[in-house]
Amino acid sequence: MRIEIYDTTLRDGAQQEGMNLSVADKLAIARLLDQLGVHIVEGGWPGAVPRDTQFFQEAVGTQLFGRSVLAAFGATRKVGTTAEHDPQVRALLEAGAPLVTLVAKSDIRHVERALRTEGDENLDMVRDTIEFLTREGREVLLDAEHFFDGYRYDPAYTRSVVQVAADAGARTVVLCDTNGGMLPNWVGEIVTDMGSIGVPLGMHAHNDTGCAVANTLAAVEAGARHIQGTINGYGERTGNADLLTCVANLQLKLGYDCLGEDLLQAAPIAHQISEITNISPFARQPYVGASAFAHKAGLHASAIRIDPDLYQHIEPKAVGNDMRMLVSDMAGRASIELKARELGVNVSGRPDAVAAVTQKVKEAEALGYTYDAADASFELLLREELDGHRTSYFEVESWRAQVEERPGLPGDGIAEATVKVRTPKGRIVRTGEGNGPVNALDRALREALLPTFPQIADFELIDFKVRILDSMQGTDATIRVLIETTDGIRSWSTVGVGSDVVAASWEALADSITWGLLHHELASGQGAV
Repeated sequence: MRIEIYDTTLRDGAQQEGMNLSVADKLAIARLLDQLGVHIVEGGWPGAVPRDTQFFQEAVGTQLFGRSVLAAFGATRKVGTTAEHDPQVRALLEAGAPLVTLVAKSDIRHVERALRTEGDENLDMVRDTIEFLTREGREVLLDAEHFFDGYRYDPAYTRSVVQVAADAGARTVVLCDTNGGMLPNWVGEIVTDMGSIGVPLGMHAHNDTGCAVANTLAAVEAGARHIQGTINGYGERTGNADLLTCVANLQLKLGYDCLGEDLLQAAPIAHQISEITNISPFARQPYVGASAFAHKAGLHASAIRIDPDLYQHIEPKAVGNDMRMLVSDMAGRASIELKARELGVNVSGRPDAVAAVTQKVKEAEALGYTYDAADASFELLLREELDGHRTSYFEVESWRAQVEERPGLPGDGIAEATVKVRTPKGRIVRTGEGNGPVNALDRALREALLPTFPQIADFELIDFKVRILDSMQGTDATIRVLIETTDGIRSWSTVGVGSDVVAASWEALADSITWGLLHHELASGQGAV
């Protein structure tokens, strides 16, 4: 049974607090949705939002989609006019999208209080607008706004809105839980009741009860054959139904035809869209999150080593994700072995090293280190035990950082750092200035190492997290710093712990550059110190 997949990330998702998509952003996301094979991509509200109007001009003019159908979103005609002469309805036609999604009031309370008109006039607005657009060659979907709340208040009127839309030629009527207050059993009962109208039904859920995905599944099980949602669950308040979670559940668990083999791209495309929106991916997001198939407990690891399916509800590759082992003080030898395999480090025949690393991890985490979020630092620890020495491309003689504040000029302080290192090219001293002592240290260290290791020019620090441990100790507390670095191809994370943020940051910085050099295979030819 085929389920039509409709994405509203570019409109409903973009209403999320803090999200601001440019036209270029919207075009980039649209291309990814087309690559994913989403059946319908809603581009926005042309005529009402200038940026959306421009998006449609560029999307239609350049034939953006090869697979997806572009939909324009708008409202039924205004009270007291005709669809043909309503500027907003005309703008929907001028946008050039082959499909138009109309939003209409289906709760009599909204009709009377928000539109300030009578129920019959609202029905005429629905009928007139759908008939006009279909005469002009457009397919029309109707989003019945506040449908479920309206149904629970006055089911007769709410049904009449859907019936009028069906009779006027709407190809699908989408039932909207606009306030996000429904529960799955309510949704299932109402959608079942609406099935007698004879028009294909869809579901549009918001997540205010935390049930958006469950409500979407309940609607499909009750007969809906069209679902709407957003990538990564973007949207105002608590967000919309997470479209990829819905699709994965429907396709992999319930056997519906949704995206087919394109679902294999789900995780990477979700992460690419996160980069475009500049909203950090949610690691614990179902199916596509970085932690969705991450295992930490030693008991799990022992079973996974025998059969990964024992602790995974699906094969991670089915959604483009992968299993990860997290190394922590809960780790046993099986966890270390699996993590080493994941990192490409051979520990076969070295039970002594595995046991030693297991113990070191437990001791280090007792001091404040965490390796489940710092794979690169763990790999350096693992290789040190296997090789009998720490991987090193430079020897640190000393470093220092200072901040000079200028009275009367707040925010105009200067951070300066000096590092002294030895590399295969000799002793190097460099000074760097930056926005704070950590930034200054980072610049100074890079300047010192660049003549010997030019690849460092590609390294970029992209995330920096500070955690105060044992905060009851006040200024004497232990500090943990996590750093994420990229070379433009991949990213890696390192950890440092110290009595102050600068010392902890220095350790994480040094590990970051060491790991990067290691994986650029600079040891041969450059020589490790």
